[in-house]
This record gives sequence, C-alpha cells and structure tokens, in this order.
Amino acid sequence: MKHCKDCEPAQEIHWIAYMSVVLGMISEPFFGILELFFKNTAEAISGRISFPFYHLMTGLGLGYYTYEPNEKDSWRSKCFWEEAERRNIKMYEFHLGPIGDIFIAEFNGKKITFDGLPRPAEKESEALNWMDNKGIMKQKFMKEGIPVARGGTAWTYCKALKIFDSVTKPVITKPNLGSRSRHTMIHLNTPKDLKIGFYKARKLSPIVIIEEELRGYLFRGTLVSGKLVGVVKRDQPEVYGDGAHTIRELWEKENKRPERAGPIFHKIPIDKEANEELARQGVTMETIPAKGITITFSQKTSRGCGGTTTEVTSIIHPENVAILEHVGTFLKDPLIGVDFIIEDITKSWHEEQHCGIIECNSLPFIDLHHYPLFGKPDNVAGALWDAVVPESKLG
Repeated sequence: MKHCKDCEPAQEIHWIAYMSVVLGMISEPFFGILELFFKNTAEAISGRISFPFYHLMTGLGLGYYTYEPNEKDSWRSKCFWEEAERRNIKMYEFHLGPIGDIFIAEFNGKKITFDGLPRPAEKESEALNWMDNKGIMKQKFMKEGIPVARGGTAWTYCKALKIFDSVTKPVITKPNLGSRSRHTMIHLNTPKDLKIGFYKARKLSPIVIIEEELRGYLFRGTLVSGKLVGVVKRDQPEVYGDGAHTIRELWEKENKRPERAGPIFHKIPIDKEANEELARQGVTMETIPAKGITITFSQKTSRGCGGTTTEVTSIIHPENVAILEHVGTFLKDPLIGVDFIIEDITKSWHEEQHCGIIECNSLPFIDLHHYPLFGKPDNVAGALWDAVVPESKLG
C-alpha cells in the first residue's frame, strides 16, 4: 500500500474505504428492513453463536487467541486491557487472519464479547446508525439546538461550490464518513482551495462535507453512560515564539522533549506539508516569531504528525459540560466521543461566536485521556468498566 500523507496517522486503502461507504449506502435500506424483523432475535442469540464460532475457527487453524496486549493492538485497546488486569477481569483477543480487535472478557462467571470497546447498554442505540455520519449528525443537531458549523454535503464540486458561496470563509472539507481527520483540509478561502479539498476528501467518500471553519481549539470529550468522564485538548504540532529564537531553533528545542521519542508522541517532521503550512502563515524556518505567537507545522492534530494533547477535564465550564451531556441524552447512546471546537473552554459556549460540535464517534480513542502529554490522566477505561461490569468496580 502506497503511503498517503493525508491518511496519517493511520493509513487507509482508498478504494476499499470508498467502496465500503458506497456499499453501506446501497445495503442500508435492505438491512434496515431485516433489522426491523430480526433485531431482537439476533441480539438474543449473538452471544451464544460468537464463542463456538471463535473456537471453531481456532480449531481449524484460521483464527487464534492472544492473552495480553501486543504491538498490533492500538493504545485504546492497551489502556482498556491494563484496566481489566487491575480488576482481575480475564480478557483475551480473537484474531481471524489479519482481523483483530475482537475481545472476550470474563468476570465472576459472566462472559461478554465485543469489537473494540464494549457498550454498557444491552440494546444498541438507534443513533449508532447515523452517529458517525457527519452530514446527518449536523442536520439532527441543528434541529435539536446543539451548536454545529454551518454547511452541508455535496456529491459534486458544483454543489460544493454553492455551499461554499453561502457560508462564511474559511471553510473545511472532509469525507462524510471517516475518522482521525483523514483527508481533511482546513483554511480554505478560494474556489481553487475548495476544489483541492473536495477531491481530496472524495478519495475516501463519494459525499463530502463543506462547512464553516469554527474558531478556537479542538477538544475531545468522552461520555460514558451519559456522563462526561474526560476532556482532552488536541493541538497541532506547534511552537511558541519568544521574540529571540528562530522557528528552526524553537523546533529543535521542542523535538528534544523526551516524550517525543515515542511510542505515543513523535517528533515534528519538516516536510512538504510543514513548509506549506509555514508559508500559509507567512514565515520560514529562519523567522523569529514575536513572543506568544503560535507557529504550526501541520493542519492535523494527530500525535503521529507531532501533535500534542492536554487533559483539561478539571477546568471545563459547567455549561459546556451540560451541552456535551445533552448530546449523550439526545443520542441515547452510552459511549460517545465528541469532537468540538471552542476558543476558551473555561467560558460558556453561549459566549462564543463560532464554536460547536464537529463530529461524534461511536468507538472513541479513550487512550487520549490516559496518555496526555500535559496534565493529569483521566481513567476513562475505568469509568467504562464500571458501567459494563459494575461488580468489578475498585474501592
């Protein structure tokens, strides 16, 4: 697979991602009818079928189990697994060829199986059918009075241009389905920029989101059983001017930070994307930025690209907690990652002119809260285990 800078930090095979979206759209009405008739029956027998199937595949040599985290597991899985071990929950992972992230957990005779992370509720929320669809989410949130960016979805560049002309610049383009900011472009002010962003997003999805760029910083809030259990600020790879040193000197100093030696946080690269981002800000590596000026090296906030995280749960304004928990109530789902943009998280969202929620995630990366570069970690895995297996709760 050819490396794609726009897919970082996790690579996607473009045509597979695109076709999965198309096939999902085609099959949705059909499977929606089946679900209407068979959902309750399927839920009743799914647990009974899963375990014999795993054992059969293992017996045939097509699958295998692992009993501790390994290098193939995501940090999300590792922090959740570590918390299971603290609680004496026996956890292991089933692999079918290259497919993993299928887990079995046992505690006091109770056994559950899940993909990625377990969901506390016994029945699935209807919102799971559309929560990850950014276009549908935007429409439903607007009707509910939940703040979102103005914009819409487009199949064609012509429609994208109409949306572009109707909203305040700059705008953002991104795939309608997808995560981790893959093929997302920000700071788009001209039709030429829009065209580049539109076709970049189209590599992963036939439908593209065009929306106003909200003002502020990116935050991720995680909700478990309707309660906000962690908030982390996600920053682009950046340095701060001091009025004395060049950007190159500031960059070299930042890359010497021990935490950037991996495996979670990484050094800030200087590549074509970084030089383009510097040029957008009107600076070069030899510029001496004034004190307090932030210089960014990428439009992405990914840790793999040199981005950083700061845990800020303790300072979030109560009204911001309330609007995020309202999202959980509205979606009626017990596990949600909410990405939102706001200038000052210590102030109410009512005071902000261009803040809002940009997307929701049904399989959130809870490790963001466990391994922040700055701030005190929040044990979100613990909160999730408390909801899923309450009898395992530690004193």
